[in-house]
Amino acid sequence: MIHKILADKPTKVFLLMACFFVANALIAECIGGKLFSLEAALGMVQHPFSLLGEDGLTYTLTAGVLLWPLEFIMTDVVNEYYGPKAVRRISYIAVGLISYAFIMFFLAIKVPAEKSFWIGSQANEGVPDMQAAFSSIFGQGMWIIFGSLIAFLVSQILDVWVFHRIKKITGEKKVWLRATGSTLVSQLIDSFVVLFIAFKLGRGWSYQRVLAVGLVNYSYKATMAIVLTPLIYLIEGAIERYLGEERVREMKAAAMTVE
Repeated sequence: MIHKILADKPTKVFLLMACFFVANALIAECIGGKLFSLEAALGMVQHPFSLLGEDGLTYTLTAGVLLWPLEFIMTDVVNEYYGPKAVRRISYIAVGLISYAFIMFFLAIKVPAEKSFWIGSQANEGVPDMQAAFSSIFGQGMWIIFGSLIAFLVSQILDVWVFHRIKKITGEKKVWLRATGSTLVSQLIDSFVVLFIAFKLGRGWSYQRVLAVGLVNYSYKATMAIVLTPLIYLIEGAIERYLGEERVREMKAAAMTVE
């Protein structure tokens, strides 16, 4: 029985996408503690600007944004072939495993550090205290972790809902509209939910600052959603060549009937 299941092509595709989806989300959370300058990454000079009365804003982003656009692409691809129930299931799995990972990070931080060698082992490389460095990297604030997980779950569920509403109107046509449209809506909510929980509730930011920083972050996410739209066509084309036209037609029809 198990060999028959694992030999099934749609099952193989789903397992591959689910594994990538979960791993990508976990990596994005792990590297999210680093901030980088988008302007510097593009070889541009920073020019601070004002928005909604907030001065000194720049495109300083978390490193997690390098991976999150791929997460929403995978959401749309899974939704297209397997339906919203499959997206919700892998989203719940991702949240569960990310939560588990951060519990393990917390325990790793709390176990006693080896003092005779490890703590000062990287002093020559500019890291005098490895325990402090380890704790800083893996010990992100609980408000940030909680906000990120809630924002991820809410945005995923919203993405699924918008995707299917658009598809019911357009049918099989206009893949770009339902994929990009659902991502633009869900990323808007994601941008503000995580900032509200992590920085309004957690650090006392004003609503004005939350809105200003959220709009800056969203402008990047919206741009990436549009730029990466051709990638959806490439992925779906590869899947359809692998599965065959008839099987794909059956899967898409079935996906539309599963809420």
